[in-house]
Amino acid sequence: MTRPVDRWRHGESTHENDFVAEEVPVAMVYNGATFAVMMATPHDLDDFALGFSLSEGLIKDPSQLLQLESHALIEGIELAIRVTDNAAGAHLEKERQRLLPGRSGCGICGTRDLEQAIRHGNAVGEGHVITRDALERALQELQSRQPMNAATGAVHAAAWADREGQILLVREDVGRHNALDKLIGAMRRGGVDPGDGLALVTSRASYEMVTKATSAGITVLAAISAPTALAIELARSAGITLVGFTRPGGHNIYTHPDRLQPPAQQERP
Repeated sequence: MTRPVDRWRHGESTHENDFVAEEVPVAMVYNGATFAVMMATPHDLDDFALGFSLSEGLIKDPSQLLQLESHALIEGIELAIRVTDNAAGAHLEKERQRLLPGRSGCGICGTRDLEQAIRHGNAVGEGHVITRDALERALQELQSRQPMNAATGAVHAAAWADREGQILLVREDVGRHNALDKLIGAMRRGGVDPGDGLALVTSRASYEMVTKATSAGITVLAAISAPTALAIELARSAGITLVGFTRPGGHNIYTHPDRLQPPAQQERP
């Protein structure tokens, strides 16, 4: 969308229309019970619903999500999600429901207690080795695969690249957690093997980002900014290779470095 703006450049003022990112309340409603209200960019909502449901543990498999309807309301958007009776989302109790809206920059806003805040997932699989060249290639390609951010400068991206570093999927959102949920949903819809490539996010690697990656079985998570101490500990225990400060020409590997290797011609006996 566009909004009018007075732009000041090099001593001159112009009145123009500027592209701005959309941010609306999105209510996640499971079998008639509201679980959370997230501030999100209203694109790729099918992927968002599936990825959020999986990463929050409301379903264990996409087959448990039976129906999704998007309702545009004056206040925002309601995602009416119907899940099977054996899914956790079908039996929401008050203590599992979030008490506050989830802001675009918040992964656990409204969580009631510490057990819900710190969730330990199962360890990820063995995965495959990724070369540093592949990581560099994915980083370079991602710069041209973010149309919303190119227009607005206000959204995060989460991308999936194969072992060669070719970007296969990109999802954008004002919230970094939402972007990753959208990516996870797209990966599951597309039958992507989460151990056969790497996820790249244009944000810091917080605890919640590692938790969501763990829930999806992602074995390599690379972030453009820094990880937190808790994210590092959780990545270590889950078996995830966590990379931070992913920039052209360099990066830091915080956990399980064996999955990220130099190109074959640079290896030493």
